[in-house]
Amino acid sequence: MKHTNATYIAQTRCWLENVVLKHNLCPFAHKPFKGGQIRFVVTDSARPEFLLEDLQHELEQLRATPVEEVETTLLIHPGTLEDFHDYNDFLDLVDALLVEGGFEGEFQVASFHPDYQFDGTRPNDAENYTNRSPWPMLHLIREDSLEQAVASYPDVDAIPERNIDTMNTLGTAHHRKVLETCLQTGKATE
Repeated sequence: MKHTNATYIAQTRCWLENVVLKHNLCPFAHKPFKGGQIRFVVTDSARPEFLLEDLQHELEQLRATPVEEVETTLLIHPGTLEDFHDYNDFLDLVDALLVEGGFEGEFQVASFHPDYQFDGTRPNDAENYTNRSPWPMLHLIREDSLEQAVASYPDVDAIPERNIDTMNTLGTAHHRKVLETCLQTGKATE
């Protein structure tokens, strides 16, 4: 079922608040969230090549916007790359765009997907939920901001292991329930 953009954003915000921020999966996300500096964009691109164009546009938009206004962008793309393997393959094109478009060193793109699966894990392993979002999504990150955040964080190398431990402690059933709850957000207003 296709939702309104407001519903996709509400569902993504629910996930951001109840997973990423609540469990401190990204300790650098709190400041831009509290400051209203996260741009949520929903694209209706139905094909990967159009999504790549939208990604380039959003990178250019982020470049042209002062960091005080927008720190980072979440590009939500519910209509394309719903298969995780296709999505994962698409990330090679994202990397090429960063290089060819002159964005390398200025931005990086983190990946999130409802069926995200890390190499060496089983599909139902709880640790996959560190990168499982309600909808396929690309997170556009400013390199300068990330470097500043990393420099001021005491043990950045411990974050991934801590996140895996947190997800495994909470368990797969917990994470499924949270995502299901988020997917109900905003439906009543459509």
